[in-house]
Amino acid sequence: MSVETMTASEVMSRTLVTVEPEESPLMAWELMWRAGVHHLPVVDACSRLVGVLTREDVAAHWSGGPAEQSLAAVRTLVRGRCCPRVAPDAPLREIAALMTDADCGAVPVLGPDDVLRGLVTTTDVLMALAGRTARPAGGPTDVKGGLFRLEPVPPVTGP
Repeated sequence: MSVETMTASEVMSRTLVTVEPEESPLMAWELMWRAGVHHLPVVDACSRLVGVLTREDVAAHWSGGPAEQSLAAVRTLVRGRCCPRVAPDAPLREIAALMTDADCGAVPVLGPDDVLRGLVTTTDVLMALAGRTARPAGGPTDVKGGLFRLEPVPPVTGP
């Protein structure tokens, strides 16, 4: 298969870690760190895309300590920001141009009804150029929510 004919569905990352809009930046940071990703799609309960959160977004928002970060919601970090999106049959060449023009490191791939199907990252584009795509074009998408949940532990008082 030639790079000139590749599409989003052939190069996109299908196994994604996502976060819900009401989660905190603290949780988003922890998910990114544990999963080793730079981009975290923000999706609603129906897997529809709200936006894509980056490590830079979280770092730029960071002020105060963990307590302050646990009170905010990630939807406020992606609200009102343009997030380019493509269909599964979008040509790789167009995706690379879109990423360059929008100055973004990841483009979500949406199916019908705006449901998230995958994410094309700069790493995916480079892997395709290197001839290292081994993903079946019609393979399943595995979109997962948080890997774990942080719960505060109140201090023990008394005997």
